Amino acid sequence: MRKLVAGKLHGIYVTEANLNYHGSITLDPDHCEAAGILPMEFVEIWNKNSGARLSTYVILGERGSRCCILNGAAARTCQPGDQVIICNSVYLDESCISDLKPKVLTFDENNHIRDRLTYSVEFDQQGKYTFSILDDEDRRQPIPLPVAGT
Repeated sequence: MRKLVAGKLHGIYVTEANLNYHGSITLDPDHCEAAGILPMEFVEIWNKNSGARLSTYVILGERGSRCCILNGAAARTCQPGDQVIICNSVYLDESCISDLKPKVLTFDENNHIRDRLTYSVEFDQQGKYTFSILDDEDRRQPIPLPVAGT
C-alpha cells in the first residue's frame, strides 16, 4: 500500500486563526465536497507564506462562507491572509493508481474556486507511468507540465 494524494485545496487563503478553539481546521463544505475531503478526515496543511507544515482534522463551517479557519494549536502556524495547501490522502495498492483521479481546486484572493483540475496517472504502451493535470472546465485537456531547466 502506498499513500497517495486524494484531493487538494491549493492556494486557499486563511480567513481566521482561532487559538481558543479546541483544534482542527474549519472549511466550507462546498470546497470540501468539490475536492473529496470528508468531515473529520485528517489533512496535511502546508503554509506557502511561512513554510510551516502540520496535520489536523477537518470540521465543516458554514456552507458558502469560503472559510478556512485554523483552530487551536494550528492557529499558531497560520495567519489570516496566508495562502495554504490542504491535502487529503488515501492508501492504495500501486496497481490501482490509474483508478485514482484526485480533484485539485485553486483559489482567488476571496477563496472563490478559480480552477478545477484532476490529476491523472496512466500507463503508456511500454507500461511506464505518465502523469497529466487535466482541466475540468476545458473538456479535460491536459495542462502542460513544467520542464526542468526551462
